[in-house]
Amino acid sequence: MDNDRLSRRGFLGALGVTLAGTAGCQAPGQVDGPATAGTDTAPQSRQSQQSTQSGGSVYTSVYREVADSVVSIRVYSRIGRGSQGSGFLVDDEHVVTNEHVVAGGDEYYVRFADTGWRRVSVVGTDVYSDLAVLRVRSVPESATPLPFVRRDPPVGTRVVAIGNPFGLSGSVSEGIVSGVDRTLRGANNFSIADAIQTDAAVNPGNSGGPLVDLDGDVVGVINAGGGDNVAFAISAQLAQRVVPALVEDGTYRHSYMGVTLQSVEPLIAEANDLRRASGVYIDTIVDGGPSDGVLQGSDGSETINNTEIPVGGDVVRRLDDTPTPTRQALATYLALETSPGDTVDVTIVRDGQTQTVELKLGRRPRP
Repeated sequence: MDNDRLSRRGFLGALGVTLAGTAGCQAPGQVDGPATAGTDTAPQSRQSQQSTQSGGSVYTSVYREVADSVVSIRVYSRIGRGSQGSGFLVDDEHVVTNEHVVAGGDEYYVRFADTGWRRVSVVGTDVYSDLAVLRVRSVPESATPLPFVRRDPPVGTRVVAIGNPFGLSGSVSEGIVSGVDRTLRGANNFSIADAIQTDAAVNPGNSGGPLVDLDGDVVGVINAGGGDNVAFAISAQLAQRVVPALVEDGTYRHSYMGVTLQSVEPLIAEANDLRRASGVYIDTIVDGGPSDGVLQGSDGSETINNTEIPVGGDVVRRLDDTPTPTRQALATYLALETSPGDTVDVTIVRDGQTQTVELKLGRRPRP
């Protein structure tokens, strides 16, 4: 096992945890529309170094390694509505999928490649990361837990999406990692940070399935397809923080600053007399939130090129020792490096002066 992989045994133990509109959600018999949601070649994988002695391509090898661990999911509600999606095994009894696949359901069923449908239960959901965990009481011997990669793959890494588009179980599509550290729109106008972008074909029914590299390791949980060869997955890094908490107590607590913000673009820099268009502009402060009395929001606006631009807000340049040149960078640091209750050093530009303030993070409000 190399340093970039989690062992297929003991997913939660490897994480140091002790147990104590969207592309893939599809109503049975129906198809919903897709959600709006420098390239280095990755080192040659172990799979690509091996000859496929029994025929097929490297993608055939990945499929054979992964497919038995991927499930079809059916969800039914008492009011007659249903949906379907995909998921995959992460330990001896837990399957990961998307929150939007199971949302609103009352009965849940999964089917492995060589089994019939079996009823399962939901042990935890998190709308802010669009992740959910199901408990499966009886897992077939052919299904082994899929490991997550420990860090985002390089852009250009070849990947495979395995799932059930349009209810066609065990379907495979291939592509590359087109981008990393993307930000997706989440619930209540919050963002899902650190998403993976791919050009692998993703369609209704794929949601919740794995996006894997050529070693069969999960780089992301498929979330959305936007058409034109653009699809997204919740990153392995975010999943590795959220999933153990969902297994342990059914919920996950996200860090919360209590602000609305936007990346500093040229017009914001001009209106606020900033020497460089970089950083994250604080527009509003939530009353009574963690940033109330610590950070400063807009106190007016200016019109430039017939566009109203907010002025007077702080510009965040760093969180602790991490630069935040964009909103995506700030969101990723909060999502992957902090927890509610942590105190972070926030380096800001206020009234033309650079200073550092301490901010105690809160917990994101329930949706």
